Amino acid sequence: MSRPEDTLPPDLFYNDSESRKYTTSSRIQHIQSQMTHRALSLLSLRSPSLILDIGCGSGLSGEILSTFSPETNPGGPHTWIGLDISSSMLAVALEKEVEGDLFLADAGQGVPFRPGTFDAAISISAVQWLCNAESTEESPAGRLSRFFNGLYASLRRGGRAVCQFYPKNDEQKKMVSSAAVRAGFGAGLLEDDPGTKSAKTYLVLTVGGGELDGDITGVVRGMEGVDVMDNRRRTKGRKRGEETKGSKGWIMRKKEQMERKGKVVKANSKYTGRKRRIAF
Repeated sequence: MSRPEDTLPPDLFYNDSESRKYTTSSRIQHIQSQMTHRALSLLSLRSPSLILDIGCGSGLSGEILSTFSPETNPGGPHTWIGLDISSSMLAVALEKEVEGDLFLADAGQGVPFRPGTFDAAISISAVQWLCNAESTEESPAGRLSRFFNGLYASLRRGGRAVCQFYPKNDEQKKMVSSAAVRAGFGAGLLEDDPGTKSAKTYLVLTVGGGELDGDITGVVRGMEGVDVMDNRRRTKGRKRGEETKGSKGWIMRKKEQMERKGKVVKANSKYTGRKRRIAF
């Protein structure tokens, strides 16, 4: 049986009838609840937070975010904002009068919020849709890059995100996780029930905080069962002196990181990173 994302774009696949069928299915409700609670446990929120729900659909996850449960949602109830590309899904959410604010937007075009807006983010069964190009002018790599760069900027320093998705294969899993690492995240993959039909893959993401520069991969590394991808690892065979602190390459990379965070940086020129003579 073909996967939904291989048949139609999400805004067309989730029409009025499909959106209602998805929302009213007891099986989907149960699975969605399990995955949302799992994502919340990985976020480890200790107090009510502002959460972005990417691919919020009809608000099944949002309803859980809005509740308080000492066992499964000890940090809640949370305030949440939902983002989805399907107007039909959002219409169902409005009928249900969910407590979150809803936005109609394509995550593959970015995350349209101010830098540092959210304490955390979750995404349940949505990221795999970004792995398909919607037109010949787009590419999965471009859509993933815009999404993760926008998500990184929208989270506060020290924030976390958990994206549950269904990778088609190991290559797609690597493509998604690599896009997150390139955006600046500390990242790790966690797979529940591997090798079974009920396997679930979670991409756990952290944003640098405190005095740390860049990501806080150590936080992800401390999570049980998470396979870490560290964007601070040095590639083998790197030439001596390359990307050293203060070099042109180092400065350019730092400026790109600042731009992704929404900061204003000076324009590059042929003098960027040049060495100056010592003045007496």
